Amino acid sequence: MKRRKFIKTLSATGFGLAAARSPLFALRGSPNERVVVAIMGLNGRGSVLGKVFAQTPNAEVAYVCDVDAAVLAKGVSTVGAAQGGRGGHPPKGLGDFRRALDDKAVDALVIAAPDHWHTPAAILALAAGKHVYVEKPCGYNPREGELLVEAQRRYGRLVQMGTQRRSSPRAIEAVQAIREGLIGRPYFARAWYANRRAAIGRGKTAPVPTGLDYELWQGPAPRTPYRDNVIHYNWHWFRRWGTGEICNNGTHEIDVCRWALGVDYPVRVTSVGGRYHFEDDWEFPDTQEAGFEFAGQKVIVWQGLSCNPFATQNRGRGTIIQGTAGSVVLDQDGYTVYDLANKVVKESVTPASTDSLAISGDDQLTALHIANFVAAIRAGEPLHQPIEEGAKSVLLCHLGNIAQWTGRALRTNAQTGRIEGDAEAMGYWQREYAPGWAPVV
Repeated sequence: MKRRKFIKTLSATGFGLAAARSPLFALRGSPNERVVVAIMGLNGRGSVLGKVFAQTPNAEVAYVCDVDAAVLAKGVSTVGAAQGGRGGHPPKGLGDFRRALDDKAVDALVIAAPDHWHTPAAILALAAGKHVYVEKPCGYNPREGELLVEAQRRYGRLVQMGTQRRSSPRAIEAVQAIREGLIGRPYFARAWYANRRAAIGRGKTAPVPTGLDYELWQGPAPRTPYRDNVIHYNWHWFRRWGTGEICNNGTHEIDVCRWALGVDYPVRVTSVGGRYHFEDDWEFPDTQEAGFEFAGQKVIVWQGLSCNPFATQNRGRGTIIQGTAGSVVLDQDGYTVYDLANKVVKESVTPASTDSLAISGDDQLTALHIANFVAAIRAGEPLHQPIEEGAKSVLLCHLGNIAQWTGRALRTNAQTGRIEGDAEAMGYWQREYAPGWAPVV
């Protein structure tokens, strides 16, 4: 509350707004105008982000934070080795990321914790005067996306969502060409993801492992006893903490579809699917097809196959944009253009350097996306995925989940994305929080 009051005072005097317009304001106390960051969540994606930030020019990782002591120790070592390669110091390890927010030398918080932490942590960071790099999905539910956009506008800091294809030179080129008429009028986009995930079994209540701060891991989520098949990855498939495959991987693909078609909020959303492969604790569909209809005769379809690796266009994941004069197949490695006779008329593809289905997402585009974030803070470069854009794509994913849970089509407002005429469906718009943990802007 003291921090929030302080930021309010700055804004009221006009200093907060003026300072936010200056890229170097955030670099107060940072030697040589480096962007100093703290990484939150190190098991998997967070370690990748930590290594990349440590290797990015004009950036430095001051802290790595995790609630698991073993994961934290490994993260300190991994990120420290990457930073040491540039002659830098190893980061400090913290069990509670909030301690890093108290350090005035820290310019930004990088959030790779479980989904239920993304918006609450981001708002705490913004209130502390920090910029934010947050992994997808930017919010656990639709309301959190709204709150995060409100918080970014209020505190005047930068928020970049980690959908790194927005920083792909080939994707940028393809989308620009589509908008200039490459395939005529684009009207249909298909996104897909196909993997072979195993069953997670039936968990049981168990003692909290030594070294794990389970209380802080739960954070904003309502409390429940520790179970042995949740941490560190399977939380994705439990509705108390996760958001399912459509938000986990679909965000990347659906974002490209929305970007290419030039659409914002849908007018109608449908979903079919279920948990078909295994009988276990998984609470989301392992097979889902969600449809999003937009004004102006444009449609996006998402197909998620969590437990069947059948590829589309010889790719485990990607997007197809179809128009009146041809089609574009686009993935993290580049794009191919076809005419209406299915003849390849243009191709711009780089050899795959990483597995597109790898859990850590350690791909060449991550470095480009992080470099863009650093340049935005240091020099005022435009963000490739500012939160007001990222939140729109995440909302589509949440709406796909809500349509699946209700079992019916949703009518949505084309200006706000909010569900209309369905009180039950709107009941999924936000959640209950653990006492004292509700995010507030």
